[in-house]
Amino acid sequence: MKRFSPALLALSLLAAPVLHSCVTAKRYDDLSARQRADAEGKAAAERQLRNATTELQKASDELAQLRLSQKRLVVDSTETGNAYRKTRMLYNELNNSYDKLLKNSDRELANKSSDYNKVARDLARREAELGELETTLQKSKAANDRLAADLQTREARLTELTKALADKDQAVADLKARVSKALLSFNSSDLQVKLKDGKVYVSLSEQLLFKSGSTKVDPKGQEALKKLAAVLQEQKDVNVVVEGHTDNVPILRGTAGMTDNWDLSALRATEIARLLTTAGVSPERVTASGRGQYVPVAANDTPQNKAMNRRTEIILTPKLNELFQILDSNSSTPAAPVAPAAPGK
Repeated sequence: MKRFSPALLALSLLAAPVLHSCVTAKRYDDLSARQRADAEGKAAAERQLRNATTELQKASDELAQLRLSQKRLVVDSTETGNAYRKTRMLYNELNNSYDKLLKNSDRELANKSSDYNKVARDLARREAELGELETTLQKSKAANDRLAADLQTREARLTELTKALADKDQAVADLKARVSKALLSFNSSDLQVKLKDGKVYVSLSEQLLFKSGSTKVDPKGQEALKKLAAVLQEQKDVNVVVEGHTDNVPILRGTAGMTDNWDLSALRATEIARLLTTAGVSPERVTASGRGQYVPVAANDTPQNKAMNRRTEIILTPKLNELFQILDSNSSTPAAPVAPAAPGK
């Protein structure tokens, strides 16, 4: 599109009336149209100019921002490069340190692995020992339980035995008191009642019972035996042993039915046993025995000591059936097994 200067445009406007008569209306219209077109083109050009100026200013501003950003980027790039180089150096140092640590770690790991294997073997051994010990403890506990039960049973039986012994001792003491009371009227030199080894010993002298060398009991001796028999009839749980004793003086030759003091002591014991049973004591409770001169109570060196040895002892023993039953039950109880010893290290 052609552009017209303002002076030319003004001249044409001033000359328009003059030319009006020379040109045709069509020509005029064409010029008017062209003038309008030129005006519109000018306006459009001015608008484009303004837009271009505005765009140019924006581009200039953006260029200034870009240059500022470039400067910042250059600075940042420089700083980043420096930081990168420092980081690279640190990385290399760290990498070298890591390699050294890795080598040291490998050695330490090998050492630790060896130590671990040793510890593992020791632990396995100790676990095995612990298992054996636990088994032993379980066996020991079972054995201890059995032992405790057996001990409890034995304690119960011991209590029974202690009571039975106490009852027996009391029975013996009561028996001695009864016998002593029954024979209280006899001289202590001729008749003695004493306790010995849990038994009651009634010791009767020869002077009370027999004449020298005789096996027949004198009336006074028979009286003592009857009183003793009366007590024994009330004490039915008492066994009776009659022992005849002599001194060491041989019997006279020709004594009827006797060879020596043994025969004399046996016949005298038998005679006394017969008198006791005749007085009411059950024969199955009575035992007669002759001890001769072989169990003296004193040396046969004086007439007084010989007189002491010439005696008859009636030994009274309470029947201990209950006590024997307790003892038998204890002896028949199996012993508790001994717990096995702990395994050696």
